[in-house]
Amino acid sequence: MQSNVLEWLEFSAKRVPEKTALQDEQEQITFKEYHDKSIGIAEAILEAGYGTKKPVVVYIEKGVKVLVSFMGIVYSGNFYSPIDTEMPAARVNKILEVLKPELVITTKELEKEFRAFDYHGKFLFYEETKEKEESLIVQNAVSSIIDTDLLYVLFTSGSTGVPKGVCITHRSVIDYIDWVTGMFGITEQDSFGNQAPFYFDNSILDIYSAMKSGAVLHIIPQKLFSQPVLLLEYLKMHKINTIFWVPSALIVVSRLKALRNVDMTGTLKRVLFCGEVMPNKQLNIWRKYLPDVVYANLYGPTEITDACTYYIVDRKFGDDEPLPMGYPMRNTDIMVLDEDDCLVTDTDIVGELCVRGTGLSTGYYRNPEKTQAAFVQNPLNNIYEEKIYRTGDLVKYNERHELVYLSRKDFQIKHMGHRIELGEIETAVSSLPGVSLCCCLYDEKHSRIVLFIDKNMKKDEINQQLKRMIPEYMLPGKIIVREEMPVNANGKIDRVKLKEQL
Repeated sequence: MQSNVLEWLEFSAKRVPEKTALQDEQEQITFKEYHDKSIGIAEAILEAGYGTKKPVVVYIEKGVKVLVSFMGIVYSGNFYSPIDTEMPAARVNKILEVLKPELVITTKELEKEFRAFDYHGKFLFYEETKEKEESLIVQNAVSSIIDTDLLYVLFTSGSTGVPKGVCITHRSVIDYIDWVTGMFGITEQDSFGNQAPFYFDNSILDIYSAMKSGAVLHIIPQKLFSQPVLLLEYLKMHKINTIFWVPSALIVVSRLKALRNVDMTGTLKRVLFCGEVMPNKQLNIWRKYLPDVVYANLYGPTEITDACTYYIVDRKFGDDEPLPMGYPMRNTDIMVLDEDDCLVTDTDIVGELCVRGTGLSTGYYRNPEKTQAAFVQNPLNNIYEEKIYRTGDLVKYNERHELVYLSRKDFQIKHMGHRIELGEIETAVSSLPGVSLCCCLYDEKHSRIVLFIDKNMKKDEINQQLKRMIPEYMLPGKIIVREEMPVNANGKIDRVKLKEQL
């Protein structure tokens, strides 16, 4: 029985020691180097008397060194929490206030920068650590790890903007990655192209699927995601055949017609996406140019280890149709509960998506109130304790009994006496010609629906087309054209910034 994720790195380092494991713009390392450098970092942590089962922060620019630091922390019997070098100081300080770490792994170059934050603990400098094939002190630390120990704490803002530390165990990641690699047939012949920041849970699939299977993980330079032709050429040059990106990154490629300018035939094998709604109009462009690729829509919040449902695209969709979320992953149960906490099984009845299973987080770090509000007793079980996670997402079953996402619970509004899911309006708008990105918000002060859109269209023109798809009471009362839609660090539309314009 597997008790920790390190068994994957141990196995790959023995099976394919000289194969490239990680590559960024500056460096690449083999699986043996990945293993040995991680052991060296772990030994340095333990010899400094830090102990085990405690948080260690990593503050290094995105690249190979970050992932090696993660594994060094895990080898020491502790859990990691990344802080991005681009994060605003106020957010960093809030995270440090919650986490209260006593050790940070960084570089000498970044030391002064990190000392400017509200931190008074110790420093371990990456460049001062050595490679070690084995270490008795590290072996002892690893032998004490069990699968319910924390692997990482990632901070998510949710809808409030206040960081919450989501605690995930080894067991949850083992369960998830076993499913991913089995479902998509991942092997050492594959090559991943990472887009997600390492503080964003989408990166978990990349990091651990590659580690388990012996596949290479390419950390794609962030600048390329605003240069889609160069981005596709990068994928082609490095023979990257598997990507797991947020839809916004895929949309930039399709919107700027990069697929027409770069022949990707025979390069990509799998295009997976998660994190927000993927409009079928944009997906259809990808499918037109690359019809033989496996496309999969994964869904899930950070609190359930990245994803809990999946849909492998298996049929044609109109531009104005929603893409299903599909079905629960193996060893995960999905419950759709109505306002009275009754189970929804019929089609077209809206309910909140709730999840139970091994993938569930153990809760929010040092935040019992938020934990108790989100991780609750299963209302369908009054016999024994069983936690479920309330996602706050509203869904329904379609006629094929596939789950379909509608909106966030907090995106549901009451307007003109009607309950409205803003996500339904966004799906309709996304299907209009020339529209790539859009966002609907509710202006409570003026009691109107506001549509942000990246195409210069008049309100009457938009509403005339929307009337064919949605009721009149759902039509936007105000249109704001944005040539560039603001996105947050995870690549999702920044609704907080747009709200400021209301």
